[in-house]
Amino acid sequence: MNVSATGDARVAASHAVVVGQIHSADKHENEPLKIFYKKFPGHTKGSVFWHYEINTAGDDNSGRWDYSTAVWGNDFSVVGTEANTYPEEPKDGIALGEEFSYEIEVRDGIMNLKFTSKDHETRTFTKNLIESEYTTAADIPEQTQKLFVVIGQNGVEREAAYTGEGCFFKLGAYNQTNGKSPELNKNWCSGAETHGGDIEKQYADGNYAEVWFKTGSITVSDAAVSNEEYFTKND
Repeated sequence: MNVSATGDARVAASHAVVVGQIHSADKHENEPLKIFYKKFPGHTKGSVFWHYEINTAGDDNSGRWDYSTAVWGNDFSVVGTEANTYPEEPKDGIALGEEFSYEIEVRDGIMNLKFTSKDHETRTFTKNLIESEYTTAADIPEQTQKLFVVIGQNGVEREAAYTGEGCFFKLGAYNQTNGKSPELNKNWCSGAETHGGDIEKQYADGNYAEVWFKTGSITVSDAAVSNEEYFTKND
């Protein structure tokens, strides 16, 4: 496993990789689940956390935002004070190469998550995907106020959240560190070294993300709705 070696430490997505997610195929095509691993340079242990992205009310999705929940270590909001100054290493974090697993069950609109790793506490979480808790500005959590609202991402969620939308699971490594200027977005634009896409150079100095999956399985209900239209459109 590897996370990118460079990136502005003040940017929340720097040194992070998504290792699994649920994606909507409809309306805004937002993501009710993203599972992250993030480790700062010089640290032995990194953090595992998961995000819920609101299904923004209305037709304008520019106000969408994520809420981050720590599993082991810190959540997305813990960042450095300067571009190359890192926060304290999490004591209960996960080291590179240390195995962990997750289970996701979505049944009757309720998402249940279970995270396990040897010598770490098993963590479980539940999230309602069909009834929102973020329908007014007053519902926006403090974490979101500090990360997203300050840069204009201050939307609210439709009351029915992801009700009626076709969602699908994606397994893989999705590098969250990129070469875009942090001036564009202080949460998602890392200002990392990308070597213009030269893979050999990226591997030579650690500016890449890599995840190894030991096992994986998925079970889909017979009542599930096909997302063929989404994949045809985006093929």
